[in-house]
Amino acid sequence: MPQATTAHLTTAANIDAPDDFYEALIEAHQGLSTHESQAFNARLVLVLANHIGSLPVLREAFAAATLS
Repeated sequence: MPQATTAHLTTAANIDAPDDFYEALIEAHQGLSTHESQAFNARLVLVLANHIGSLPVLREAFAAATLS
């Protein structure tokens, strides 16, 4: 079971190679239909949410995404 945490969402730039990340994300979508791309995004969100593992942090992410 995950440990309780008081972590907060990191909103400052935190990816070592952001251009490489963006390129990999675009490549992951290549050849997918719009529906497949949307399904991929949904699965990716769930995988990353599981990795984060903290509902309070995820709620911060929801709020940040709403404001973007």
